[in-house]
This record gives sequence, C-alpha cells and structure tokens, in this order.
Amino acid sequence: MRILLTGSSGWLGSALAPRLRTLGHNVIGLDPIPSAQTQMIGSVADRDLVMQTVSENRIEAIIHSGALHKPNIENHGNSDFVATNVQGTLNLLEAAVASGVQRFVFTSTTSLLISQAIRAGFTGGARKAAWLTEEMSPEPRNIYGVTKLSAEHLCRLYHIEHGLPVIVLRTARFFPEADDMAHAIEQSDANTKANELLFRRLTVEDAAEAHVAALEKAPQLGFDTFIVSAPTPFNPDDCQALISDAPSVVARYFPNCPALYARKGWTMFASIDRVYDATRARDRLGFVCKTSFADVLAALAAESE
Repeated sequence: MRILLTGSSGWLGSALAPRLRTLGHNVIGLDPIPSAQTQMIGSVADRDLVMQTVSENRIEAIIHSGALHKPNIENHGNSDFVATNVQGTLNLLEAAVASGVQRFVFTSTTSLLISQAIRAGFTGGARKAAWLTEEMSPEPRNIYGVTKLSAEHLCRLYHIEHGLPVIVLRTARFFPEADDMAHAIEQSDANTKANELLFRRLTVEDAAEAHVAALEKAPQLGFDTFIVSAPTPFNPDDCQALISDAPSVVARYFPNCPALYARKGWTMFASIDRVYDATRARDRLGFVCKTSFADVLAALAAESE
C-alpha cells in the first residue's frame, strides 16, 4: 500500500516506517523535522500541504502518529495544540475522504483516560488502583488529552458520515523519557521502565506492530478504539492490594521476582496506582504485545546464569 505516515521523524515513526517498508509498503513520511524516514517536511496543520501530499502520492492508507505531546505543554500554547492535534487531524480526514483513502489509523494516548479526579486519587492516596478500559468516558485533565480526545471524536465522525475505516490506538508509555510521576523510591530508568511493563508501558517495537495490526484490520472493523499496553498479569480484584502493597502482589504472580530484583539491585514500586487493560485489543484486534514483564525477569535470570 501507499501509506502516509505523519510523525515519521518521531520515536514511533522512526520504528514504524522501516517496519512498514520491510512489509513491502511504500511509505511517505510527513513531519516538521527532517529525518531519514521523512520525505515531506511540514506540519499536518498545513491543510494545503496535507491535501496535496495525499492526492499527488495516491495515498491508500494514513497512519497519523504526529502530534504535540504532553511534554510540549511547557513551550506551546493551547492554540498550538488545537492547530496540530485537532485541525491537523481534521485536515488528514478531509484529505482521506477527498482522495478515497481506504484505511486510517490514529495514534491516541491512554493519558486522556486520567481525569483530574483520578489524578487526585493517585497523588492524594487512592483506596485502590484505577482499572482502565475503553468503556470509560474520558475526562482529560490537560490540553494534550483534550485535543487527542477531540481528534478521536473527529475520527469517529468521519467514519459515521463517510464510511472511512478508522482504528484509534490509545497507546500507553513507549517513549524513552523518564517517568513524570515521582515515586517514593529512587530507581534507575531501566528499573522504572521494567516495573511499568506490569501496568502502563510497552516497547516502541510493540507500538509499531500494533499499528501494523490496526492497518490490516481497519476495513474489517470499520471503527474501533483500543488500549495498547503490555499484557498485565493483574486483574481487577488486585486493585486494592496494588495500592497498599504492590511488591506482594507482584511476588504472588512472579515468585522469582524478589530474588532477581535483589540480585540486580532493583526495587518494585511500593504502590501501583493504575492498570491499563489491553484485553479488547487482544480479542478484537488480535494484537498482544510481544514484550511483557515476564520477559524482563527472563532476561534477569539469564544474566545470573
């Protein structure tokens, strides 16, 4: 397929573009920042550029992973977020309809599920961890979440009004930056990211593969929204104990974890405040992340042999 990939110079785009090309697709990367994966330099907020790029390259599918993200809040105004994340998505949807694009994949975020009330529970001592699924009605707490949710609504609208097949992927953390929530214990970045695979993280390689799966399933599914995160070992009955004593819950599922962590000099979070449930992606999209917390422990065990 001839695919337009926005955000092609970003962390996800840099992993996804080569993967798509390996599968035989012709990928046109669009990003404001030049890179080896980007053929068109510019912003999705530039409607004329978007319309021209989609039309002239006879684009058959669009993967829209370009956006202003949460860290950009520090140096971009709300209008910048609206222009890029909302108007930019609308430009792409309009171009898709005008040019007869057959499938559209939108990279959203699990961040929009975290309302101010949920966040207050995290920081103020929640009674139990939040179990987060696609059935929740999001109430985003910042301009990033608001604009991503608005873009999701536009995707749904264009499916309803024009029959455009669209898959929305609410991805958990896969970026390389450090965690923005302070924990009570000091940990290395690798330790923190390993812990997060239990409930709120996936690798960038798995994020890329989720987009490949969504691209393939979009015509069959029509429209759907999926949380994408490494499979959690937990279930909703664990939520109260996860807040009060996460290490004990983890040790129950992974008896070898305490010894492996001690040998590495790592520690488990004392409390886990949320769990992203990716069951729907498994059941309807047929996608499960390849890398899980169990793989981390297997690697630690191999190191000690």
